[in-house]
Amino acid sequence: MPSLIVITGPTAVGKTRLAIQLAESYSSEIISCDSRQFYNELNIGVAKPSHEELSTVPHHLIGFLSVMDSYNAYRFETDSLNLCDQLFQSNDKVVMVGGSGLYIHAVTHGMDDLPDPDPEIRLELKEKLFRDGVDVLLSELKRLDPAYYMKMDRANPKRLLRALEVCLATGIPYSLLRKGKSIQRPFKVIKIGLSMNRETLYKRINQRVDQMMDQGLLDEVASLIGCKHLNALNTVGYKELFSFLEGYYTLDEAVEKIKTNTRRYAKRQLTWLKKDPEIRWFEPDGLEEIKSFINAKCKM
Repeated sequence: MPSLIVITGPTAVGKTRLAIQLAESYSSEIISCDSRQFYNELNIGVAKPSHEELSTVPHHLIGFLSVMDSYNAYRFETDSLNLCDQLFQSNDKVVMVGGSGLYIHAVTHGMDDLPDPDPEIRLELKEKLFRDGVDVLLSELKRLDPAYYMKMDRANPKRLLRALEVCLATGIPYSLLRKGKSIQRPFKVIKIGLSMNRETLYKRINQRVDQMMDQGLLDEVASLIGCKHLNALNTVGYKELFSFLEGYYTLDEAVEKIKTNTRRYAKRQLTWLKKDPEIRWFEPDGLEEIKSFINAKCKM
């Protein structure tokens, strides 16, 4: 049976490097599962693989969208499964890499076919969140979908906004549209998680932000300020520098906020991923140990 090797973990942990090493070892190709690297206009701030890295191993689903395009986990599931069908014809192993837990789940277990967000509804809800606070939106969700209200993560405003979008756009409670049934795939899934000492990870995050600034992140963000209202730009590294360009922060304050928010994002990624019992965790530099584990799983 063919195998999809999933490499995941928090931002800046070293996923890209390991994925390339594995793809080279198995003469395979890579499918990106980073929901911000999908966009052509986002480069430095989303740590896209370099031209050298992209030329080393064939990559898929990087830079194939515009920030103007609407995209979701359901469409990613379809695109990735089509790619797997093609790639498994020539190789029994394919590498998927990224830290987007929801998108990984969509490919490995299936995703409900939910409607794309309505831009007007999304903007109205975001304005209400900013103006009235999260409690007002929680009350609205409790009225529209009490079942989902009882079990949702109330510290996750993105989930809250998405649930309300679906309720308002369809007139159907979000909980009724989420089937939550796992789908059996025609390939084996081997999940590799990368982790390291938190202090070391946070140091790497801070260094990466400094490198991004040296590489021209501010210019990249300035070129996109006309698109700052788009969901694709509601991203750490971009929103803080938009605020600097609009005079809300000094540049030093914006850079420090990028570092702080990136560390918080990494913590949220780990919280999500650690809930998945299928992930086997390794140090990023444990290539041979990881290959031994993959080879053993492939033989099972």
